[in-house]
Amino acid sequence: MADDSSTETRVSINQKKNAQLAWLFSSPALLLLTLFLAVPFLMAVGLSFTNQRLVPNPNLPTQFVGLRNYLRLLEDDAFLRGLLNNFYFAIVVVPVQTGLALFLAILVNQKLKGMNVFRTIYFSPVVTTMVVVAIVWTFLYNPDGLINTFIQTISFGQLGPYDWLQNTKLVFPAIMLLSIWQGAGFQMVIFLAGLQDIPDYLYEAAEVDGATRLQQFFYVTLPQLRNTTIFVVVSTTILAFKLFTQVEVMTKGGPQNASMTTIVRLVHVGWGNLRVGYASAISIVFFIIVLGVSLIQRRFLQERREVA
Repeated sequence: MADDSSTETRVSINQKKNAQLAWLFSSPALLLLTLFLAVPFLMAVGLSFTNQRLVPNPNLPTQFVGLRNYLRLLEDDAFLRGLLNNFYFAIVVVPVQTGLALFLAILVNQKLKGMNVFRTIYFSPVVTTMVVVAIVWTFLYNPDGLINTFIQTISFGQLGPYDWLQNTKLVFPAIMLLSIWQGAGFQMVIFLAGLQDIPDYLYEAAEVDGATRLQQFFYVTLPQLRNTTIFVVVSTTILAFKLFTQVEVMTKGGPQNASMTTIVRLVHVGWGNLRVGYASAISIVFFIIVLGVSLIQRRFLQERREVA
C-alpha cells in the first residue's frame, strides 16, 4: 500500500510539472494571440458602438451611438452588394476550385516520370504574390490583352474585344476565374496528401470485386477523402469571404460596386473615410459569418466521428 501511495504521489507530481511546462512553453504564443487577436477584437466590439474616427477631430468628439452603425449596414448599398458578392463568389468558386483541385491531384498522383514538374507548375501560382498575379491578369484582361486576342482568334473575329474590368456583368466572373486559377494548386496539394494516405489494399479489393476505375473513384476514393474534402471546402469558403487583394488591385470594388466585397468595403470605410466605428461594425459582422462557417465545419466533423 505504501508503494502504491508513493507511486501515485510521483505520478501526480510529474503531471503537475508537465502541466507547468506546457503552460510555460505555450505562454509566448498565448501572449501574442491575446495581444494581436483577442484585444483588437474586443476593441473592435467596443468601437462598433461609437462614432470613433481614425484621426481625432475636436469638432467631432467620440460618442456612444448604440446600434446605429449596425442599423446603418442595412441601408449601405455597397456593404450589401459586397456581402452578396461574397456569397456569390463562395457558391461559384468553392465547388469549381475544389473539383479542379481534386482532378489535378488525381492527375499528378500517377506514378509516371516527370510528375514533380507538373506538381510544381500547378502549385507555382500559389507561391506567387497575389498583388503580382492581379497586376499580370489586369494586363491580360485589357481590351488589347492576350485574353481578348485569343477569343478573337478562335472566333475568327466574331467575338470581342471585351472590357472585362469595366463591364459590370463581366468584372466579377473575371475575378473569379483569376482566383480559381491562383488557388487551385493549394487545394491540389491537400488532396494529393489525402490520396497518398489511402491504403492500396482498398483498390486491390475493389479490383478483385470487379469494380471499374469510375466505381473505384466513387466508392473508394471519395469516401476516403471525406475529411480532406470537408477541410478544403470550409477553408476555401472562409478565404472566399476574405476576398480582398485581387479586387483592390484590379478594380477597387468598381465599376458601380459590381466587384465590391465585405473586406474591401471595410478597408475603404476604415482607412479611406476614416470611420473606424462603422468599419468595426462591419468587421464584427464578418467575424460572425466566419464563425458560422466554422460551426458548420465542426458539425460535419462531429457527424463524421459518430459515423466512424
